[in-house]
Amino acid sequence: MSRPAYILFVAILLLLACTAAVAQVRQYRAEAVKQYPHDVTSYTQGLFFENGQMYESTGQNGNSTFRKVDLETGKAQRRLDFDEKYFVEGSTVLGNNLYILTWTSRVAFVYDFASLTYRSTLSYPRQGWGLTTDGKSLIASDGSSRLYYLSPDMKVTRTLNVKLHGKALNYLNELEYIDGKIWANVYTTNMVVVIDPATGIVESVIDCSGLLDPDLRTADTDVLNGIAYDDTSGKIYLTGKNWPLLFEIRLVEKK
Repeated sequence: MSRPAYILFVAILLLLACTAAVAQVRQYRAEAVKQYPHDVTSYTQGLFFENGQMYESTGQNGNSTFRKVDLETGKAQRRLDFDEKYFVEGSTVLGNNLYILTWTSRVAFVYDFASLTYRSTLSYPRQGWGLTTDGKSLIASDGSSRLYYLSPDMKVTRTLNVKLHGKALNYLNELEYIDGKIWANVYTTNMVVVIDPATGIVESVIDCSGLLDPDLRTADTDVLNGIAYDDTSGKIYLTGKNWPLLFEIRLVEKK
């Protein structure tokens, strides 16, 4: 095969591979199965379940909290309040520790999870957005198209570049690790994406528009943000910043 013919052959293969990658992105919509009360003062930044119990971290300077939340009522059973200089972001549990990011303060807080007692403050050299774990590493977002795998002392061990249809997908925010995949909310949108942690390729896109009735929105109602998976029940929950409701959802594939 001549060099020009070989170059053309390789180009065709790459085009076919890209086309196949695009075709493999599955499209879903989130359908509400059940709804629960959600505190409208909760500017949701992190949401997760641990041993069947829901926890939530909320932002805004002067109103940042970490809460142990009763699912049925939406009320905080236990609450940590943070100094007004901190804007709290994502949170998760790894081992015996609770990790809580801050947005621009360049620190992360570590608590003993069982007692919710303070342990330490770690330096964090980037903006804190979302946080989850695969059970081995912490996984964080910073609003870009990159996800960061972190050791328990917040050192980067791996960087994952996330792409949708072959292009970098920016504004990755709240994260959740579900059945071996990373789910991420795309900030300011009603879109949640499902990411292959081995490649960074978006495998599925979930349209969450229409979950919250427009009649329930007020001037304080903000964007979708908050993904939680209860591995004791297999249920998935979504909410948003200052939303009055939290939704148990199921995925319906678009035709």
